[in-house]
Amino acid sequence: MEAKCVILLWLSILVLVPFDISTIDTSIANNNSLIEFEVAPLVLRIIGFCKDYLSTAGPMRTIAGLLLSKLLTRPDMPRAFISFVGWTHEVLSSVKEDVLHHFRLLGAVEALASIFKAGRRELLLDVIPVVWSDTSVLFKSSAATRSPLLRKYLMKLTQRIGLMALPHRSSKWRYVVPMQGRTRSLGENVSLNSSSKINQYNHAVNDNFNLDPMQHEDMDVPDVVEEIIEMLLSGLRDMDTVVRWSAAKGIGRITSCLTSALSEEVLLSVLELFSPGEGDGSWHGGCLALAELARRGLLLPTSLPKVVPVVVKALHYDIRRGPHSVGSHVRDAAAYVCWAFGRAYYHADMRSILEQLAPHLLTVACYDREVNCRRAAAAAFQENVGRQGNYPHGIDIVNTADYFSLSSRVNSYLQVAVCIAQYEGYLYPFVDDLLHNKICHWDRTLRELAAEALSALVKYDPEYFTGSILDKLIPCTLSSDLCMRHGATLALGELVLGLHQCNFALSSDKHKSLAGVVPAVEKARLYRGKGGEIMRAAVSRFIECISFSKVQLPKKIKRSLLDTLNENLRHPNSHIQNAAVKAQKQFIRAYLYSADDEVVGDVTLKYLNMLTDPNVAVRRGSALAIGVLPYEFLIGRWRDVLLKLCSCCVIEENPKDRDAEARVNAVRGLVSVCETLAHAREDSSTHCMEDNLSLFLLIKNEVMMSLFKALDDYSVDNRGDVGSWVREAALVGLEKCTYILCKRDSIGSTGRPESFGSVLEQCIDDMDKNNQDQAFFDTNLATSLIGGICKQAVEKMDKLREAAAKVLHRILYNHVIYVPYIPFREKLEEIIPSKADLKWVVPSFSYPRFVKLLQFSCYSKSVLSGLVISLGGLQDSLKRASVTALTEYLQGFDEVDLAESMSKEYKLATDILWVLQHYKRCDRVIVPTLKTIEILFSKRIFLNMEAYIPTFCAGVLDSLAGELKVSKDFSKLYAGIAILGYIASVSEEINLMAFSNLLTFLGHRYPMIRKASAEQVYLVLLQNGNLVAEEKTEKALEIISETCWAGDIEIAKHRRQELYDLAGLKIGLPSKTSDGASDKNESKKHTAMDENASYSSLVGSSGF
Repeated sequence: MEAKCVILLWLSILVLVPFDISTIDTSIANNNSLIEFEVAPLVLRIIGFCKDYLSTAGPMRTIAGLLLSKLLTRPDMPRAFISFVGWTHEVLSSVKEDVLHHFRLLGAVEALASIFKAGRRELLLDVIPVVWSDTSVLFKSSAATRSPLLRKYLMKLTQRIGLMALPHRSSKWRYVVPMQGRTRSLGENVSLNSSSKINQYNHAVNDNFNLDPMQHEDMDVPDVVEEIIEMLLSGLRDMDTVVRWSAAKGIGRITSCLTSALSEEVLLSVLELFSPGEGDGSWHGGCLALAELARRGLLLPTSLPKVVPVVVKALHYDIRRGPHSVGSHVRDAAAYVCWAFGRAYYHADMRSILEQLAPHLLTVACYDREVNCRRAAAAAFQENVGRQGNYPHGIDIVNTADYFSLSSRVNSYLQVAVCIAQYEGYLYPFVDDLLHNKICHWDRTLRELAAEALSALVKYDPEYFTGSILDKLIPCTLSSDLCMRHGATLALGELVLGLHQCNFALSSDKHKSLAGVVPAVEKARLYRGKGGEIMRAAVSRFIECISFSKVQLPKKIKRSLLDTLNENLRHPNSHIQNAAVKAQKQFIRAYLYSADDEVVGDVTLKYLNMLTDPNVAVRRGSALAIGVLPYEFLIGRWRDVLLKLCSCCVIEENPKDRDAEARVNAVRGLVSVCETLAHAREDSSTHCMEDNLSLFLLIKNEVMMSLFKALDDYSVDNRGDVGSWVREAALVGLEKCTYILCKRDSIGSTGRPESFGSVLEQCIDDMDKNNQDQAFFDTNLATSLIGGICKQAVEKMDKLREAAAKVLHRILYNHVIYVPYIPFREKLEEIIPSKADLKWVVPSFSYPRFVKLLQFSCYSKSVLSGLVISLGGLQDSLKRASVTALTEYLQGFDEVDLAESMSKEYKLATDILWVLQHYKRCDRVIVPTLKTIEILFSKRIFLNMEAYIPTFCAGVLDSLAGELKVSKDFSKLYAGIAILGYIASVSEEINLMAFSNLLTFLGHRYPMIRKASAEQVYLVLLQNGNLVAEEKTEKALEIISETCWAGDIEIAKHRRQELYDLAGLKIGLPSKTSDGASDKNESKKHTAMDENASYSSLVGSSGF
């Protein structure tokens, strides 16, 4: 297709030859029979295949139209042109509904548009009535209604018909900027002195308005032009942007050929599109038309007072429609109009206009929801500053509100807008926009952000915000509109907080009004029905803000607000709970700190009882609430609080009560309580030594153990691995509790924490002396901590691996609190570098490092129990990276280091057996472990351990006996069968045991398992000739290959018995029968029987 396009383009150039085209037609030269005025055969051929290409859907259609426009507008082609117009008339007037006709219709209209663009007026005037008649009828047809592309081409054709119908004239009334009035760059404009600018602008304006009186004469406008303008105006209302854009350009081009009086009428028609009853498409099309008129100098300065208010409205156009709004394209087009103003007018004419537009442009640039609108408004402002001269603070604002700073909505609201608001003339427009448009916006996140942005502006005029803004917002909290009351409640709280941060004191009347907001909301029952949840969150934030600001509250209202927060803590929505917890933290410190002991005890006891509530939402909220209680509320019941939270961190016994979010909150609350208690007791002189010791002993023996249990939470529900949330919280909790214990150990005889250097020296000395009897953080705890963290660092979840690696990095390189007694610390620091920006989430980076921990016996079991999850997992990229890292770790030695390599394989084999025993019947670990063993056997990892391989294989077989028994997990069965096949291929006494069990699976209940077992038996017989006598091997292979193992189970069992007989085995026993063909060592047979004694249960349970 590309070749055809290039040839058509080449041909469109060739047809421009400056002599009669018939002279190069070879067919005429040969026949010499061309009649006068007859179309040359060459031209007919070109027109013929161009008509064919006009019916295609692709670039050839456009290029064919271009070729026809070059060919048919030649002076020697009138008959061909008339003939082609007749053909287009037939196409445009046809009413066929097939697809081919639709493409032909598009091609014909596009070709006509190209012809009217390139043709001479005297040639086209005669066909305008016919073409316009067809165009107007087609525009109203159902075909045009369904096709935006057809309407776009019709708009192009319509405007070009209008241009041909109007006489060509030079519009001297247009607003034109002479070259001496232009500047090429912003720096050149700023460098001009003001006097030269004034002289330059005055000269330009005087020249511009010295209009020719002839321009005021009436001109005869053909009737067709009025119809064309009407169609273009209707095109501005079209639902598709491409059609509106084409119509806007057509309005600009035709207006340039009219008189100033007629252009004013066109402008008034365009301004009618901005009425409230019009849709967003009309507003968008109107903005595009205004921009075109301004760009072409057709919008005179005298008309700007009528246009600017409309443009300002378009800059803020945002119409709510259901759960969303429309208008971003209108605001973007309005910014384009402002950009066009900056390029089209002199500074003298734009001075007052820019003063009107600048605040609105910057409001859109800072506070619009869409990033393209923010950037468009900033670009328009920058264009006006650069073109219109020394605008006050213009350069500073342009540098602040640039393309990149406006890309983030949060940065635009809280940084860029705050910086711009310091300049005169922008603060109050910003506040008005936030108050009237943004805090009642349909987007909840935008309302929350607008409330924060309003608070950030308080510092510039606290009096203004205290007076009028507060008085406007308080009644709005009870508005019937959900968006308004939600935004007003948030804005009111943020406003009070902003005033407090400015050290501005509110009057007693304002305190009273603020105190009555929440009771009024509750009295109006605004927590119920639609929007009740977001109102609860907003009220919690309001309480948090007034608590932080120390707003004076009566005792009755204090109790009411506390009840409100407690009610929000019980809500199942986590967003509401988190907002209530934050508010409660500030509320208690502001209003309940000085309460009597009875109130303090009641609050703590109430939250403790809520920890055992049957409602999971209550348990979630109470755990978080206890975590933010101050020390004075915990001191009376600290032991009960810690023990109760520890019990809430572990998986509940009753499956109906299990809730991952409740355990996550319990872990976070537990760690927070420990930090609060430990921080308050750093000064040992304030509290008795025995009480302090009991606290830290409880943290060591109960809290740390509960967190270790939480680190093994692998709960799964319909949402997936929800236990990962608990494990992630436990990682952070273990780190913080480790610091608590280590900090307590570092306290010297003075009762004060010592410096980091002295602590490091003391810890090293203590380790050398093995003096850990009095340390809360000892070697056992350090080993369990590092092992548990490293286990999470090699598992399958990227987020958790990264979190674990970062926790380990912080523990090793903490420069404030030294963590002692970590075994092999130097090796760990080699594996975990001190760089802070390492990409631990990348498997190919993290696994080669953490797999080296397998060489340390204190960490190897924990690391391997997590590593097998990745090795035998389903994710290919993770599996590939982990397998590569493990094999390189095991095989990355020279021949000199063969002994060390065998030692690592021996350790790995021992640890694998430990994993199989420790996680017995736990398919989450056992299935990937079996797959790992299969992978290692396939890579011949353990074949060098000749002395230990019988023991390892016997241990694996012993574990398989219990795991494969009555198992229905296909992946486990497949992995087990593959392992049995590998073990049966080993030339050891253990292979009889594996082969016997492999034959057992030939009678399994599942056909696919029987088939997989048969494949393994076939491979084993080929690899190990000692299992069946040599003369019987061929018969055994024939039985396996000719039997349909996925067919009838009875036939499969019969064939299996034949294989047992050929091998000299009995079902379930690995020994040879009396007539066995193999001459095996008798001691080996007895050994195999002894080792296989426990496998009879496996065979008996198979039911074969």
